[in-house]
Amino acid sequence: MIYIHIPFCRSFCTYCDFYSEKATAEGFTEFTDAVCEEIRRRALEFDTSLNTLYLGGGTPSQLPLQDLTRILLTLEECGHGGPFTEFTMEVNPEDIVERGLPYLHSLRSLGVNRVSMGVQSFDDGLLRWMNRRHDSERACRAFGLLREAGFGNIGLDLIFGLSNLEDAVWEETIKKAIELHPEHISCYQLTVEGDSVLAHRLENGEYTEASDEQCRRQYDTLCRALGEAGYLHYEISNFCLPGFEARHNQGYWERRPYVGLGPSAHSFGGNVRGWNSSELSGYTYTQESLSPEDEKMEKLMLSLRTSKGAQASFLEANCPASAIATLVKNGALQRQGAYYRIPEDHFFVSDEIIRELV
Repeated sequence: MIYIHIPFCRSFCTYCDFYSEKATAEGFTEFTDAVCEEIRRRALEFDTSLNTLYLGGGTPSQLPLQDLTRILLTLEECGHGGPFTEFTMEVNPEDIVERGLPYLHSLRSLGVNRVSMGVQSFDDGLLRWMNRRHDSERACRAFGLLREAGFGNIGLDLIFGLSNLEDAVWEETIKKAIELHPEHISCYQLTVEGDSVLAHRLENGEYTEASDEQCRRQYDTLCRALGEAGYLHYEISNFCLPGFEARHNQGYWERRPYVGLGPSAHSFGGNVRGWNSSELSGYTYTQESLSPEDEKMEKLMLSLRTSKGAQASFLEANCPASAIATLVKNGALQRQGAYYRIPEDHFFVSDEIIRELV
């Protein structure tokens, strides 16, 4: 599993605090040089048991094709090129519309076989508030171009839980997403992050966070509508048509080894977690060893995020029997074969359930 963080944006979203830089020609070259050097230096760390590549950001669709090609060729030179079982690239709708079919055909020729498009909302007012570059019409047009180019595995990202997101607007966004019929839909509850613009607005009294009741109501609406449309709710924030689970992300939840390349990217293997500093080039790599307790907690939290759940033997060996029994009795935990899982109607309070178990 390989993740590459591409830290370029043309504008910065209100809610985002991921590391990113303004897109410039000089920055693209500096970044690509640094990533290619890192690939050569860390090639021996790569684990190919799950042969996936994920380009995240930032906005990967801002990176010029010649720079992306150079990165992929360097992976190939080091014995870790394609074809990948899953090669995902995050894209912005506006980039797709601006660059059109020739760009998309080039992505396919480079091996990209899955696209994750950050739509976030189909309401133009909310998109402006988020400082997104596209509007609803351009998002739909971008989706149509992806289909026309032959992409048969498209994911859409949506956001709920904004205090200024009315329930009727949220229902309409879900409806429009279903009408497009993507293979995958990821829906995230808005959180106020670190040094984001939204964090400063909250501090200055210009924004009020949504209530738990509003967030729960919108999450329940989402689960019901996507379930009725035939989507499988296979992880707390992720839904897919049958057979279109995100393999790369499943690798994270199963704690498979992965190498993160580029500034601010994270890596994992065995009981070691590492991360790069947030600089365009010259970034440094730091790592730490997880304690046995840390590993148990991480395994518990990640596995119970999924519809499959955690192995019963693991849960029974590491959690109080009384807590398990109480949660089962209250319907917050279900035994299903060799696994314990959190049922969908309790996904929203999964953090509380996990706290009960530890």
